[in-house]
Amino acid sequence: MFKQGVNKILFFVVLFLACLSSVSAEAASSDPLWLSSWRAGTVVSDSDVKSVGISRCFVSEDISDKVFKRMWLKSWKRNCTMKRSQLCYLKMLHRNAKGQTQLGEMVVNRAIAGKVLRIFRKLYDSGYRIERMVLIDDYDADDQASMRANNTSCFNFRFMTGSKTRVSKHGQGLAIDINALYNPYVRKNSNGTWTIEPKEGRPYAFNRDKRKDIPYKIDRNDLVYKLFIEAGFTWGGAWRRSKDYQHFEISL
Repeated sequence: MFKQGVNKILFFVVLFLACLSSVSAEAASSDPLWLSSWRAGTVVSDSDVKSVGISRCFVSEDISDKVFKRMWLKSWKRNCTMKRSQLCYLKMLHRNAKGQTQLGEMVVNRAIAGKVLRIFRKLYDSGYRIERMVLIDDYDADDQASMRANNTSCFNFRFMTGSKTRVSKHGQGLAIDINALYNPYVRKNSNGTWTIEPKEGRPYAFNRDKRKDIPYKIDRNDLVYKLFIEAGFTWGGAWRRSKDYQHFEISL
């Protein structure tokens, strides 16, 4: 009698676990393909995002072999002093130029992953426009090409100008450039000429305080500025000798 009772309990336990497994499998199979493949630049519907849950669209992951293969000899140079484990891969959503929901990606220093996810989640929720957010490796780690494309990115290993030991903030995954074409780097040279990067950003480089015709303009009234400053970053647009309007960086 006791044995029969135990067998009956075991039967219901097995049945319950089987049902759970079936529900999990059904839920997984109902996920849209983009969630697992996550190809940055893909436009998705808001209803799809709602169905999978927005929290699953703002996540931090280890640098997978697939992602590292994209980075190798591009943003990740042979002389890279960073450990792969010090970086992580972020999946994030953003609103593109048309206001559509678009898949984005970024490699950042693991120490700031949480801050960055929170900032970009708030930007997305507010409808803030970010035209493009793909790894700089899609441009062969060429800063100029990435900026011309108005791309938003972070990690790209390099040393600071004139140094073979001091790693730049981008080289540490601690600096983020946002909507780079319309928020260029601007410096007046000693001979009176100007350095503007990208050079295609020249129409957006001057008299920015007074102008209202610059799309994606970052200034002290802009939401992206407020969120990054609140999170402990500093803004290149506040530098004295040069202005890097696209640039936010943080020290650990």
